[in-house]
Order: sequence, then C-alpha cells, then structure tokens
Amino acid sequence: MKTPKRIEPLVEDGLVDSVIRQLMSGKEANVYVVRCGEEVRCAKVYKEANQRSFRQSVEYTEGRKVKNNRRARAMEKGTKFGRSAQEEAWQSAEVATLFRLAAAGVRVPTPYNFLDGVLLMELVTDQKGEAAPRLGELTFTAEEATQYHRSLITQVVRMLCAGVVHGDLSEYNVLLSDEGPVIIDFPQAVDAAGNSHAFDMLSRDVANLANYFGQFAPHLLTTDYSHEIWALYQTGTLTPETPLTGTFKRSEAIVNIDEVLQVVDAAAKEEEERQRYKQEMEDQ
Repeated sequence: MKTPKRIEPLVEDGLVDSVIRQLMSGKEANVYVVRCGEEVRCAKVYKEANQRSFRQSVEYTEGRKVKNNRRARAMEKGTKFGRSAQEEAWQSAEVATLFRLAAAGVRVPTPYNFLDGVLLMELVTDQKGEAAPRLGELTFTAEEATQYHRSLITQVVRMLCAGVVHGDLSEYNVLLSDEGPVIIDFPQAVDAAGNSHAFDMLSRDVANLANYFGQFAPHLLTTDYSHEIWALYQTGTLTPETPLTGTFKRSEAIVNIDEVLQVVDAAAKEEEERQRYKQEMEDQ
C-alpha cells in the first residue's frame, strides 16, 4: 500500500522498508503492519489532538512531570507552543511507559523506535503468525479463563511493582499471542505513587478483568484482588512473586468518633499553644 505521510520519515531514515497494510484505526492512533528488513513489525501513528476521540483528563495526567520549566509554563497557559509541547509529552509518556514496563518484564509489545509521533514496535502474533486477536473477540473454557485471568493479574502486579497502573485495562487492550496475553495501549497509564487516583484506576482495571473472564469462570466474579494487591503495595511487601489469594479481609473495628474528635481537638490546641509560644519568642 502507499506509505502514509507520517511514516515517510521512518522510511527515509531506513527504519521502515515498506508498509504492508493498516492493522487498525483506534481512538488515539492508527496502526500499520510494516516491513523492517527481514522483520515484520507495526507502526503506531498517533493522531493529532483534534483528530482523536480520547481526551487527556487531569485524572490521568496528575503526577506527570515536565522537566523543562518553559514547556511547563506554556502548557499551563495553553499557548500554541504549550499545546504542541503537551501533545509531545502525551505521546512520549506512552513510549516511556512501554520501555519501562518491558524492562520490568511485563508482557507488552517490545518498543524499538519513536520518531515524529510514530512508535515502531513488535507485531504481536498468534500461533499462525497472524496479528493476534483481542481478548474481547474470543471465548474461553472456564479453565482457560482462569488461567488467563491469573496471568493478567500477575502482569498487573508486575506493572505496579514498576510504579505503573494501566488505567484503562480491559478485554479490548489485551492481545492473545501464541505465548499468552500481551497488554497494549498505555497513553492513560499513571504513576502509582504520584497520582491520587491510582488505587481507583487499579480497582477498575482489576474489576474489568474479573467481569470479562467471569463470563466463562463465574467464581472470578467474587474475587477481590485490587484491595489485596494495594494493601501489599502500600506496605512495601508486594513483589511479582507474592502469592495472592484473591480475598481481602477489611477491618471491622468500630471507630469511636468521640475519641477521634478529642485527639484532633488536643492536637489543634497543642499547635495553637506552640504558635503562641513561638510568637512570644519573636516579640522579645
């Protein structure tokens, strides 16, 4: 097929030899199957902000850092340069996340190059060598569903250990390769330590997996991995090898509101006295 204009720079730089076909058109990018020497890979061409349906939300971008102060100020003001910088930062965030997760052993498409808004990465294939299907296109036995669910929970844990929460994980962004599930699409991934919504997003990701695979293995619908995983993460004891049970016992201790208010009141009075004493020292 004719080489899309956005991929031409990769052809000129010798990173891509030819474009075989378009693989998909998504809400934030178009993906093409390309030939690179003897390898067949895929090129993810990010859409411009005014062309995509996915919109960045403060919920997702909270905690993302921009090192260049000039860029940060321009992005806050929404200038033309700022919008361009924001677009670049948005695209780079997914690329950086992919490299980070691949290095951590998470099963994601192997990233190779990123140039002019085009990400060159591994083409995930099935047993026949064809582009791997999404989970949502398939049906499973109860045993298969349990197996793949367990595999993906392990990947969720591995991501969290690398400091990342996917934020939009479902059967629509997991491919089933000949070696098992592969997680894709990370433009909305968040930093687990720097985003106050991280647990809510983790819970949603885990619930999506349970609800999907629960169609084939109903016992998965009663699991509670998100609270179990997050509790271990908060105590610093979570590792990819940590055995999980899928259950979580919430504290049933009754909170004495009067006692809590007394403690708060005492702390306030102590702070008031400390400030008064400090002022007296400064007045002397």
